[in-house]
Amino acid sequence: MSTIQSRIVRYGELQPCKTAFIDAHTPGSDQKENFTIVGGGVSESPDQHVHITDKIGFNIGAAGQPPKCRNSLHSHTTAEVFFVAKGRWRFFWGLHGNAGEFIAEEGDIFNIPTGIFRGFENVGRDYGMIMAILGGDDAGGGVTWAPHVIEEAQAHGLMLGDNGVLYDSKKGEALPHNVRPMPTLTEDELKAFPEVPVEDVIGPFVARYWDLMALSGKKPAKVIGEAALIKDKPGFEVDFLSRGSAVSAPTKVEKPIVLMPASGHWRITIDDVTTTLSAGDTAVALPGESYSAVPSMTGEAGLYRITATDDPAGATWAG
Repeated sequence: MSTIQSRIVRYGELQPCKTAFIDAHTPGSDQKENFTIVGGGVSESPDQHVHITDKIGFNIGAAGQPPKCRNSLHSHTTAEVFFVAKGRWRFFWGLHGNAGEFIAEEGDIFNIPTGIFRGFENVGRDYGMIMAILGGDDAGGGVTWAPHVIEEAQAHGLMLGDNGVLYDSKKGEALPHNVRPMPTLTEDELKAFPEVPVEDVIGPFVARYWDLMALSGKKPAKVIGEAALIKDKPGFEVDFLSRGSAVSAPTKVEKPIVLMPASGHWRITIDDVTTTLSAGDTAVALPGESYSAVPSMTGEAGLYRITATDDPAGATWAG
């Protein structure tokens, strides 16, 4: 089993992959960085570094982008949840990205419904980072790209094989003889991807940081779950802790838990290992271990706690 120390990953130690997805050469998307923190993620590149290889029932990743850089439109078959660690981000959805959009600030969280095309863009003034929770150990087996994304990528030298692997003609790579290009969705297949109006997305699927701070004053705020603000059963539950709802006494872990600060500094203890984490950092506690999480200094402090459940990863739960 992995050591506790190996399951603590700091923001400043994250190793990016700049060729993780098919749009890595497409102008406007060619400066983005992909990070796989826990599990295999959905990267299409063999160069992707995985920080923590334990299978815990869901994946943790991150996307880092400079201002005006965007992630192209794609869809997932399991949950894709983001919270903003640094900066200001615009999320948009629909086949051409114009069905709806909203701006997320630091600490805000978005459970993007499965089966719709979605993208995101850094609209802040500095390099930004969003942290991701992906449903399932294999994160649904990858992503489905909007047809125009694949076509634009091919024009800039990147081809996606039907084996889910990227090939870069700028490096002299070509599709192997037994691999065909990933087919683009047909018109009939595209009918299965709805153009969801903004009011059907923001209300049910977005939770704002300052609301969570208010709700977590005496007990953890339930963010994603069957009886939470965002009602879903994606194979994990998400809670939000602040100073008044911190876990001060050692607590036994029954299902894998991931601790990810949204603000402030947190003293995390897992068994006999104690460290201090801040926004962008990640720690994993496994069943049989004990953990506590308390703010380590005065001031604003918020933390997301993700707990595995027995619910299968899959489409957004309709309730």
